[in-house]
Amino acid sequence: MGAYWRRPSAYLDPKVRAAISSLAAEASDVSLTRLADELGNGVWERKYGPMLQQDAVDLGYRLVVANRSWRSL
Repeated sequence: MGAYWRRPSAYLDPKVRAAISSLAAEASDVSLTRLADELGNGVWERKYGPMLQQDAVDLGYRLVVANRSWRSL
């Protein structure tokens, strides 16, 4: 879901949304229209523009990898 945090207009592409399960099932016409409007009139950039200057953003995703040797049981 956060793959395009620096390119929000990508979320308007149906192919991009289809590859993101939470958007494929949940994206509403109202939300997409609002995003398109805010991108077009500069509201999105005024709200979130400073974020575009960052090299990375913490979206809360975590990957936990566990490795347990069965020999030690």
